[in-house]
This record gives sequence, C-alpha cells and structure tokens, in this order.
Amino acid sequence: MRFALPILLVAVTVGLIAAALFGVGQAGGTVGIAAGSALPGLTPNAGTPEQALANLFTDLQRRNWNRAFAALSKTSGVDEPSFIQDWAGANGSLRTFSNLEGYDSRPLHATSDDAQVRVRLHWATPVGPVEDVRDFHLTHEGDGWKVVWPKVEAPTVPAQVVPVTYLRWDLISGGAEDGWGSRNVDSPHVRIISMNAVESAEGSVVMGEVVNEDTIPAFVNVNAALVDGSGNAIDDESSFDKIAHVLLPKQVSPYRIDFPNINLKNVKNVRMDVKATLVPASADPVIGVMDQKLDPDVQGKSVLHGELLNQSGQTVNIPHVIASFYDSNGKVVWVADGYVDRSLLPQTSEPFAVEIPRTLAGKVQTFHVVVNQYSLGKS
Repeated sequence: MRFALPILLVAVTVGLIAAALFGVGQAGGTVGIAAGSALPGLTPNAGTPEQALANLFTDLQRRNWNRAFAALSKTSGVDEPSFIQDWAGANGSLRTFSNLEGYDSRPLHATSDDAQVRVRLHWATPVGPVEDVRDFHLTHEGDGWKVVWPKVEAPTVPAQVVPVTYLRWDLISGGAEDGWGSRNVDSPHVRIISMNAVESAEGSVVMGEVVNEDTIPAFVNVNAALVDGSGNAIDDESSFDKIAHVLLPKQVSPYRIDFPNINLKNVKNVRMDVKATLVPASADPVIGVMDQKLDPDVQGKSVLHGELLNQSGQTVNIPHVIASFYDSNGKVVWVADGYVDRSLLPQTSEPFAVEIPRTLAGKVQTFHVVVNQYSLGKS
C-alpha cells in the first residue's frame, strides 16, 4: 500500500484536476429532482429545497466558497473556514484528493418552512469511487431555501511529548557492486492460511487470510487464477489494496480478490500465489480499533461501525480499514474494506464503517479489523 498509493495519488489527482476544469457545474444525475446546470455566472433561485441543494453542490464543485457559504442558513453552526475544511478536507486526507462527481437525493419530509433530504454523494478518489450518505436539513429564509450546515468539531492536538517505544526494522541495501543473491538474504516466509471462493452480486470473490511467519517485515501481495474444467485459466487477479500489504513478523492480514462478471459455477479450481518482499518497516504509528459493533445503518444495510484511535505522535493521512468476518466455525465468509476520508491526527480518533452483503449478515459471528495506512512523506 505504501508503495502503490503514491503513484495512484499522482495519476488520479491529475484526472481530478482535469475533471474539475472541464466538468464543473454538473451535479450529476439525481433522483427526485430536476437535473441540470446553471449558466456561467447565474444561479437559479432556490425556490425549493432540492434546488437549494443543487445550487450548493454546483458551487462546491466549482470551489466557489464564498457563494457556497452564502447558501447556508444563518442558523448554521459553522464559520466559512471550518465549512471549507469540512468539505474539502485538510492535513493531506483522502478528501483533499477527491472530487464530487454527482449525487442522488431523496426527500425525507418537508413543510412550508422546513425540509429534510437524504443525499448519497458520489466521490471520485485516488482509491476508486467512494460514497457518502448525508441527511441535509433545510429551512425557508426570506424568498428562498437555505441549507443548515451542522457545527464542525475540528480535532485539536495540544502540545505534548509522546514516548517512542515501537519496534523498527531497517533495510541496508549494501554497495552497488553487491547483488541481492550475494548477500544471502532470503525473502520473508509468508503463507496463505485460509481461502474461500464465493459468488457475489458483481461476480466471483476469492478471500481468506495470509500470515507473515518470519522474523522480518514483508511487503505482501496475493494473486489468484480461476481455472475451468479443461485446465484453462479463466482470469487472474491480485488483491490490490484489499490487503494490509506491509506485514510485521507474525502479523495476519485478510485479503480479497475480485473477479467481476465471472460466474463461480464455471470455475473448477483456484490457483493461489503469494509474493513477499523484504522491506523496511516499523510498528508505528499504532492505531487502535475501538467500539466495534455490527448494526444496520439508516438504509437498513449491515455495517460494521467503530472508531480508529491514533495512539502515536504521527499524523496518518489516509487510514484504510480491512475487516474479515467469520461464521460459527471460524471460516472467513467475507472481507470488506473502506477508507476514512479524514486524517487521523496524533492522539485523536475518527469513525469508520464497512459494509457487508445483507445475505451474509446472519452468518457472521465474529470479525477482525486491521488498519492499513498511508502517510505523506513516507515511502
């Protein structure tokens, strides 16, 4: 993850800049409201709650912060800098590299002076599409509707000394004349300890767990090939980011490999392969996983909620949660992941949520969460 993500950030950020330059003003297809875009310099009157939200999202896409802030209700508990930071992100978080592609909205209730609208926001990010569901409260003020933006509680980090007690492994590469083999350094011993192939709504999924059995850290990637009854390969894929790539000694990580549009009934065998490379690593930053619970969300989906607590003195710019779910026999029945779009500042926490298919919710008895992370300035 630490090696692949910087390349992704650069490539996708360029794409997002291009999208912002040439595609601004398009709020995307919506459900239950009129879609479209305003003429340059003109904004339709916010005569309805839906139009008020459309105007707000158009200005936010264009990063017209002054006009977007003017669209907020005077009862909002936020100032303009806090409003901008809440929307655009800060501290090198995933949100700072993201761009709003579109949204879907559904009115929850409305009166002549008050409305509640549920909006599913579609973000383009360096790690793929991300969705965010928010409920917006709107109120009628003067001759139009305004959005009531909630108060933003920005984390504050007081000056303090955090003792450093973590383990660290450095890699000495030797001189240019030294070949890798001549140093007699073997690759770390990494083993796949479980594998389960299942069918999903999008295709076939191969998942399980992998362990670093060595005394040195390893950069790990798991590959799988689906084989038909004739012994021919149907498709091969890798775990990509659905794994904690850097495994410390004795650490276990879930992995998941997706095969879109592949029917599992056509698969006779699965060939697995794990690649491990020796890398420098440290056990810091330490991220605690707190208050985990599996509950339905506002849309009735089964979601694992919790809090990530950064127990170190370093900022974690992009936290990545990977969760494995087990049945009563301890078998991995699903692996899900999700990115937290806010940075984890030292000694602070942020909520996380990962979703599991509704059909599997009744089978899940236990779960385990690992946290991958990317910090700017680190390779």
